Amino acid sequence: MTRYRFHCTNGSECILDAEGSLVHGPAALGRRARQVAAAALASLGPGDDGAGWRVSVHDLAGRQVWVEPFAVQETALAA
Repeated sequence: MTRYRFHCTNGSECILDAEGSLVHGPAALGRRARQVAAAALASLGPGDDGAGWRVSVHDLAGRQVWVEPFAVQETALAA
């Protein structure tokens, strides 16, 4: 297992992951990034739908190894 840090940003605001998470391989990076995005999205203020936010995953040397945009649910327009 390898430890990675999962930072969230929209380009002007950041949610930093100082501790990181232990992850098994590349497929698990994406799963963990989506979990982090969902948790961060739930913590954003009212009116922030997460558009423009992403999870930037870094190894302990600081190299970016994965980027996962937040999954934003689009609201259906009333007919």
